[in-house]
Amino acid sequence: MGDPPDSRSEQAVEIADRLEEAYPDSTISLQFESRLQLLVSVILSAQCTDERVNEVTSELYETYETAEDFAAADEEELAEELYSITYHNQKAGYLVSACQDIVEKHDGEVPATMDELTDLSGVGRKTANVVLQHAHDVVEGIVVDTHVQRLSRRLGLTEEKRPDAIEQDLLGIVPQSHWQQFTHLFIDHGRAVCTARNPDCGDCVLADICPSEKGDSEIDLASGEPW
Repeated sequence: MGDPPDSRSEQAVEIADRLEEAYPDSTISLQFESRLQLLVSVILSAQCTDERVNEVTSELYETYETAEDFAAADEEELAEELYSITYHNQKAGYLVSACQDIVEKHDGEVPATMDELTDLSGVGRKTANVVLQHAHDVVEGIVVDTHVQRLSRRLGLTEEKRPDAIEQDLLGIVPQSHWQQFTHLFIDHGRAVCTARNPDCGDCVLADICPSEKGDSEIDLASGEPW
C-alpha cells in the first residue's frame, strides 16, 4: 500500500473508502419498527450492547406500544423489565419522562429536530443524531459512540476526548455524504478488528495509514452524560 495521506481530510476519505469495501453491508444493528422504538432502543443502548438491547426490547415492545404507554408506566415496574440493561433504573426514568414530554409537547410523535430531541430526558447528540438519521432521514451530524470515539483518536482524526468535540472535528474533515455511514463502518471495524483492549493490527485494512501503536491508552468514557 502507498504512503499515508498528508491531511486529515484525505485520511478520513481513505479510511471511509477502505472500510466501505471491507464492510459493504454495514448498517444500524438495533432492531425497531417505529420512530418511538428507535428512540427507546438508542436510549437503552448507552453503555450496553445492541444485542442485549434487542433481546430486551423484543418483549418490551409487546407491552409498551406507544409513547402514552411509556408515559403512564410505573417506573419501578419498567426498571424491573429493563433489569439486564445497564443503568436500568436511570433509563426507566429517562423513558417515562421523555415519553411524557412527547405526549404533552409533541402530540405523541417523536420530534424531528435536534433541539427538540435533546430536550428529552436521556437524549444527547448521539441519540438525537441516530433518531434523526434513521427515523426522519435527516443527516446533520455524525453519531459518536464509543467505537467512533476510540477509532477516530487512534486513526489521528482528532485529539479531542469528549464526543461532542470529536463530532465537531469529524464534521470538518469527513465529506457530508459519508456522515451517516461513517459511524456504522467504525462500529463494525471496532467490533471486528480495532477492539478496545486487543486490536488486531496485523489484520487491519487501515494498518499502513494508522498512526497509533498497539496498546494505546483508552479514553475515560464514564461521563454520566446523556448520549
